[in-house]
Amino acid sequence: MESTSIRFAGAARDLGRAARLRGLDVPSFKSPPRLAGFSRTIRRRPRSTTVAIVLRDRPWAAVLADMIEGIIVANRLDGTRADQIRAVLWLAVDTSGGEEAAA
Repeated sequence: MESTSIRFAGAARDLGRAARLRGLDVPSFKSPPRLAGFSRTIRRRPRSTTVAIVLRDRPWAAVLADMIEGIIVANRLDGTRADQIRAVLWLAVDTSGGEEAAA
């Protein structure tokens, strides 16, 4: 099985490509968050956003959901537009292993 770090990098690449094709800003992704007790944190700066996600001992689908939601939040999307982009981003990632935990 592929390592979690490699899967995370691949998902970031695939999600980033899908977001850029739709004219969205792509945040940086990293792991783990600096703040203990949070599964996802978002840090905004004037020209960039960083989404930090806990990978360890979480279902892979939860990691992907946090990455997708990070893109939504980074671009300040809401309503119908956010739902449309979520659907597109889910199609951009392979969710066939959605129930297994990230190592």
